[in-house]
Amino acid sequence: MKHLEPDLPVLAVRHQSLTVVKVLGYPLSIFFIVVNEFCERFSYYGMRAVLVLYFKYFLKWDDDLATSIYHAFVALCYLTPILGAIVADSWLGKFKTIIYLSIVYAIGQIVMAVSAIHDITDTDRNGTPDNMVFHVALSMIGLFLIAVGTGGIKPCVSAFGGDQFDASQVGQRSTFFSVFYLCINAGSLLSTIITPILRAQDCGIHSSQKCYPLAFGVPAALMVVALVVFILGSGMYYKAEPQGNIMLDVCKCIGFAIKNRFKHRSKRYPKRQHWMDWAEGKYDKLLIAQIKMVLKVLFLYIPLPMFWTLFDQKGSRWTLQATTMDGNFGALVVQPDQMQTVNPILILTLVPLMDSVIYPLIKKCGLNFTPLKRMTVGMFLAAMAFVCAALVQIEIDKTLPTFPSGSESQLKLLNMGSNSLTVRLPGGPVELAAAQASENYFTFEEGEMEVSAGNLSAPRYFNLTREKRQTLLIPSDINKEWSEDITTKPEQGNNAVRFVNGMKFLFSDHFQHTNNSCEYTTEFGFGSSYTFLIQSSFTFGSDCGAAITVVEDIQPNSVHMALLIPQYFLITAGEVVFSVTGLEFSYSQAPSNMKAVLQAGWLFTVAIGNFIVLIVAEVAQIPEQWAEFVLFAALLVAVCVIFSIMAHFYTYIDPKEIEAQFQKKDDEDNKDFKDQHEKSEPGMVKRLSNERHAKETKL
Repeated sequence: MKHLEPDLPVLAVRHQSLTVVKVLGYPLSIFFIVVNEFCERFSYYGMRAVLVLYFKYFLKWDDDLATSIYHAFVALCYLTPILGAIVADSWLGKFKTIIYLSIVYAIGQIVMAVSAIHDITDTDRNGTPDNMVFHVALSMIGLFLIAVGTGGIKPCVSAFGGDQFDASQVGQRSTFFSVFYLCINAGSLLSTIITPILRAQDCGIHSSQKCYPLAFGVPAALMVVALVVFILGSGMYYKAEPQGNIMLDVCKCIGFAIKNRFKHRSKRYPKRQHWMDWAEGKYDKLLIAQIKMVLKVLFLYIPLPMFWTLFDQKGSRWTLQATTMDGNFGALVVQPDQMQTVNPILILTLVPLMDSVIYPLIKKCGLNFTPLKRMTVGMFLAAMAFVCAALVQIEIDKTLPTFPSGSESQLKLLNMGSNSLTVRLPGGPVELAAAQASENYFTFEEGEMEVSAGNLSAPRYFNLTREKRQTLLIPSDINKEWSEDITTKPEQGNNAVRFVNGMKFLFSDHFQHTNNSCEYTTEFGFGSSYTFLIQSSFTFGSDCGAAITVVEDIQPNSVHMALLIPQYFLITAGEVVFSVTGLEFSYSQAPSNMKAVLQAGWLFTVAIGNFIVLIVAEVAQIPEQWAEFVLFAALLVAVCVIFSIMAHFYTYIDPKEIEAQFQKKDDEDNKDFKDQHEKSEPGMVKRLSNERHAKETKL
């Protein structure tokens, strides 16, 4: 499920000169807003789906750097909504803010698409950019513009849609928000399916590579469409004027209370019941009471970033984990970045299941499953998801090859002759059948290798290369024939293949005047490496494949991607229980005019959670990925315990009741004020009463 945009208070008052066109009882303007939201969400999540693979395979960053920059970008996307809300409410208004920042957004997407065109700097046309700094700089500029754009419009679009309804359209407004959030998940689901398919294609001007320009270009085009559609509805929108931002008032009030408390820190000043009470000299008591309620909820937010630390890694670490797995589902081959589609698919299933089955069943069992208890369970489920991820990673590690370290070399033997032979190595003799290779690589720390084979009267000496894998090709008379092997597992599910000619002549020389052919078929997995030895006995014909020996140097990915489904299920179930419940709880515990403040605080926890991933990836430098997963799971379990203790001591409140008490007290004060002065100075009472009313209205 995607993070929900804030439902800011909507204005029911309409400008008299605006003619509202309605279709089926709904303002026509909202159809432009809904289409705009679908296209924008497609653009954002489509780009983000392939982002970490773009870092790893196009920019050639390692896993830690790719993860760090990915989460820095996501964090920025959840910091900028605060700025966007302030700009919209205090300066430009929602409409202009959406227009201006959507332009910035679209430019950022276009810049990202351009940054992925390798032909721009590929002067030698070998498929690899020659000036990687240019591509990195362009991509960072593009991501910054996207973060400013998507974050800036996030708090504006849904609220702007709500502004289009008048006071009599409460039902239509509720339906609009349901459709609005459906568009968010629909755009996410479709883009996460489509953009990985586009990325997997080969494209290029002079040489072909994975088509990241198309994978970024389609989201860029959708963002341009979103902007155009939104502008087309301009004449139909109700555009509320900026009314000021409550967050600024809250910050000023808190700042004044802290400053005043610091000034009166001496013991000769009487203590206040709450430190916010030091703002009473300047700010209204109702505002102070409302801020106290908000601070009480924000205090509970302190442990929440750790949940987002784990949750948002499904787009980084989990995607990288999927690249080392088998995505063959029979008729369907799933790309690693397409596994993220499991999340929105499960969301569409689990949300109604929780609301209509699970929660009512728990209630019937007599259990008091409060919102804070639900959130605690959500954290625990996310921690268990990472335990599952660690178990899957352990299974993956068992299938990964062990490459030589900086002080080691590895050697494989390949008998190219038609007779079996015995090869004597420093570790002992090795029996090799005709046209066969040793089963595994031999690891040596020595730089020089003494090898003897067959009936050789004297051994041969070879120099091994540190940190390299090499294959010693042994023909009928041993000599220095080497083949250097790859020392990394083939990436992106590709397979490395090489051919060794065991015949005594070149194919091109011997068969250039013949039309003979040999058909040989074999199936590859994902991420494997093979050596094909064409034996000396090779002849063309229907059974030519019998004279071809296949040597597996690196085994294909054998752990199936289906094993990722349990961890996706747990993290999604945790999200439903944690995120949806958390938003509902926050709104129920906050005053009506402070919901935007809490939404800003909620988004801030998402940003902090992504910064934690960045810190762990860059600072901790944990060598084993499964150990990092266990670390995150343990941290969230610890935070879960702390949060459960905080929740135990939390007292639920009714903000409306508290606000009503203050309103009643104000009414009583006004009545007493009038009773005390109406007999003595009627004229002055009237004047002072008007001034008091004006002051209260301003507050």
